Amino acid sequence: MLKILLLPQIKNQRKMFYNQNTVTNVLHINPPRTHHCRVCKRCILRMDHHCLWINNCVGYWNYKAFFNLILYATIGSIHSSVIVISCFRQKDWNYSGTTPLKIFYLACGLMMLALSVTLGTLLGWHIYLITHNMTTIEYYEGIRAAWLAKKSGLSYRHPFDISVYKNITLVLGPNTLRWFCPTSMSHLKDGVSFPTLRDSS
Repeated sequence: MLKILLLPQIKNQRKMFYNQNTVTNVLHINPPRTHHCRVCKRCILRMDHHCLWINNCVGYWNYKAFFNLILYATIGSIHSSVIVISCFRQKDWNYSGTTPLKIFYLACGLMMLALSVTLGTLLGWHIYLITHNMTTIEYYEGIRAAWLAKKSGLSYRHPFDISVYKNITLVLGPNTLRWFCPTSMSHLKDGVSFPTLRDSS
């Protein structure tokens, strides 16, 4: 027989697990900033999102590698766009029979520009999240928390947002030379405790 213990001081800790045709309520005391991924069917420390590009959850242990992937993909697509556009501009189009080649260069240039803008937007979004020490899930939870605080006449600030530099070092590490090396992970601790505004004041 399964006994369920519900503690009133623990909020949002009751999880629903679906096992074929049965639904079971189980109380989990999860570490802060942990969320359950419906795709991976497991709890992820500091979960940001489930990414289809890498077919995995982006969380505490791989967020730096994911950020570097976006950074290098953006740089690569911008570089490719510049190369395609400069080749298109430097080409001598005066001789006949070049219409398919023009269309090819134009199509490649437009695709690379679209990819650069898309990846650049994603990179900008994650730079914003890193500087505020948030995940995508926490950002959307923060919108609701700010609305509720405003409705009550209070103000809301994300509890893990300490300062821009400290937020960056919590994700990328204290050594600025290793920020762009995705395998440099020695700064990561247990992923269970995080500094908050209360700790720094």
